[in-house]
Amino acid sequence: MNADYQEMLTGAIHAQGFNLVGYAPLRPLQDDAEKLRAWLDASMHAGMDYLARYFQFRTEPQTLVPGSRSVIALGMNYYNETDAGDAQRLKIARYASGVDYHKIIRKKLKQIVRHLKETGGAQVARGFVDSGPVMERVWAREAGIAWNGKNTLSINPGMGSYFFLACIFTDLEFNCGNPIPDHCGRCRRCIDACPTEAIHDEGYLLDAGKCISYLTIEHKGEIPDAFRGKWQQWMFGCDICQEVCPWNRFSRPTTQTEFQASDDRRELDMDSWLNLTEEEFQGRYGQSALVRKGLGGLQETVRFLHK
Repeated sequence: MNADYQEMLTGAIHAQGFNLVGYAPLRPLQDDAEKLRAWLDASMHAGMDYLARYFQFRTEPQTLVPGSRSVIALGMNYYNETDAGDAQRLKIARYASGVDYHKIIRKKLKQIVRHLKETGGAQVARGFVDSGPVMERVWAREAGIAWNGKNTLSINPGMGSYFFLACIFTDLEFNCGNPIPDHCGRCRRCIDACPTEAIHDEGYLLDAGKCISYLTIEHKGEIPDAFRGKWQQWMFGCDICQEVCPWNRFSRPTTQTEFQASDDRRELDMDSWLNLTEEEFQGRYGQSALVRKGLGGLQETVRFLHK
C-alpha cells in the first residue's frame, strides 16, 4: 500500500475518534490457538459457551473473511472519572458509564469500511467490535497498539488500558508495525488486588468463573455464596485490576461525549436501585450496556451484595 495513502487513512480513522491505529498482516494464530484451546479445555470460560464456538474462525481469520490480507486494529478511549467519595454508591465499570459502545463504534467502522472501498479500492472490508469470533486483543498486540497485560487486558504505554478495541479485516495490504514489548515486568498489583483471585498467580491467565465482571454480567443463575463480601460494591462489571495498574496513571478522560457519564447515569445507592422502576431504568440506562443484564438481574446482584 502506498505510504501516502496509509498516512491519509490513519488520519481519517483518527478523525472518527479512534486514539490508536495499527496494521498487521492477517495470518493463522497457531500459538494463540493452543493457548485458547487450553483455556477452553480447563473450562476457564465458565458459562460463556459462545467462546468455544467458531474456533477456526477465531484462529484462522481468513476463513472468517475470505480474501482478507490485513487487519487494522483500533482503540478508542472510554476513561471516565468516577466519584469515589460515597461508599454507599454501587459501582458500575467505567466502560458502561455512557452509551453502549457497540452502537457508537459500529457506526464509525461502517464509515471507515466505506472509506476503504471508495478511496483505497478495497474489495473486502469488514469491521468487528466485540461482535464476532475475532481475537481483538491478539490483533491489537500484533498491530503494535498494545501488549497483553498480566490482567489479560490490552495496555498501551501512553494511554493505559481504558479503551475499546475494534478490528477491520481487508484485502488491502499495509506497511505494518511491530508488536509492543511486554512492560508488566515484575509488577503483580492486578494479581494481588483481585478480591476473588480470578487472575492466575503468574498472570496472563484469567479464570472467568471467578471474575467479578463475568459474575455480574454474563453469569446465569444464583451467584455462589463463596463470593459474598468480596465485591467491593461492584454491581455491573469491575475495574479493580485496571485501577491498580500503574500504566493507567496515563489515562485521560475521553473526549467522546457518548462515553461520558451524564448526571442521570451516575451510580445510585442500594435503596435507589431496589426501588427503581422499569420506566425509570430505561430512562436512565436504556442506551447503556446495563440493559444487557436488565433491571431484574441488576437488582438480584444488588440484593446479593447486601444480604
